[in-house]
Amino acid sequence: MKVNIVYWSGTGNTEQMANAVADGAKKAGADVALMRVSEAGSDALDCDALVLGCPAMGAEELEDTEFEPFFASLEDSLKGKKLGLFGSYEWGVGDWMSTWQGRCEADGASMICDGVIANGSPDAEALAACEALGEKAAG
Repeated sequence: MKVNIVYWSGTGNTEQMANAVADGAKKAGADVALMRVSEAGSDALDCDALVLGCPAMGAEELEDTEFEPFFASLEDSLKGKKLGLFGSYEWGVGDWMSTWQGRCEADGASMICDGVIANGSPDAEALAACEALGEKAAG
């Protein structure tokens, strides 16, 4: 089982979450590739499960200079893809995640579970949820 985890992180919060997702997938026996969005290309889809991480930015939107263009370039290829989402936010109630998940579902992705979110720096509960996401991605 190959799991690719692609993320963008400005403060390090989403990076902590990405590492926890990777830990969970590795514990479940997956071959894991963990990469920043700046390192990812179309080969990010060459996997059994794709897990994407991005914090809320602006008015609860995906980061728009690197992550949004990358994600938009994948959308036509998400139909039937096993997909997970995660990210952190500092304000609001996390609406960006439900909007993002809705986009993925409209694209035909097979969601692993609801998106995992953390308010600010991820606490032990959020990190455990990220590990569980990784385990489910590998399953």
